[in-house]
Amino acid sequence: MIADHLFFAGINVLLAWSVYVVLMTGSLSFAQGMFMAVGCYTAGVLTVNFGWSLVPATLMASAFASVVAAVVGWPALRLRGVYLILVTIGITFCGRVLLENFKYVGGVAGFGGMQGATHVTVLVAVALVGAALLLLSRSPLQRTFDAVREDDRVAASLGINVPVVRMIGFASGAFIAATAGSLFGHYMSFVRPESFDILLSVYVVLYVVLGGVNNMWGALIGATVMTLLPEYFRVLAEWRPTVFGLAILLMLLFRPQGLLSFRTLSSRWKVDQRLANLADKP
Repeated sequence: MIADHLFFAGINVLLAWSVYVVLMTGSLSFAQGMFMAVGCYTAGVLTVNFGWSLVPATLMASAFASVVAAVVGWPALRLRGVYLILVTIGITFCGRVLLENFKYVGGVAGFGGMQGATHVTVLVAVALVGAALLLLSRSPLQRTFDAVREDDRVAASLGINVPVVRMIGFASGAFIAATAGSLFGHYMSFVRPESFDILLSVYVVLYVVLGGVNNMWGALIGATVMTLLPEYFRVLAEWRPTVFGLAILLMLLFRPQGLLSFRTLSSRWKVDQRLANLADKP
């Protein structure tokens, strides 16, 4: 039972990070459920029908999801605000309808036979993705993401190709979501298109909002808390949507920046140190 809880917490952390990567470029995606489904079904076909092992199948499925994200994201990411949100919601609905009518992967009846993922597998995936995000936070690409997020017109005036930067974030988020989808499918052994509906994408975004949209640790904390809390307090499990709604409402009222407002825990210390040095100067 504990292993199951750890597994699903790890899956939700990966999904929250997939949204966080997109948010770093100033965009918001509700299409992570669809990219999770792409990773799940693609890796499942490779392992069940073609005999691939889990790791290469997961990498291939994640790469394919990134290509799909780049294709649909190139025109979509030129939109902003609510228009982009509506497009990503439409992508999720279209993906589900396509899966329900694609007989090769079972259609509405679902697809099964996948196996091989364990809670250790997902913990390794979380560690690898977390390490990659830490490296990203210390790279020049992070500063490019920051520039695009803060003011895309100023970033464009500095020579930054804003659509390409946004597409990199969108495709990277799809890669992480597809990885989570592959591991999810190979743990559950059987999946159906309804497992990847719009409600999943909404929950994932709420994980990030709760933890903090500018902090990878915030996404980790938000996903972990909101996954494990209802499991250990059964009364909350029956009221999961209500608990989510109240938690987000309270956060927006009293701490709109999320539980952790800085990108890394050390960032706030660095800022405080700089302010202290300025205050000490005559």
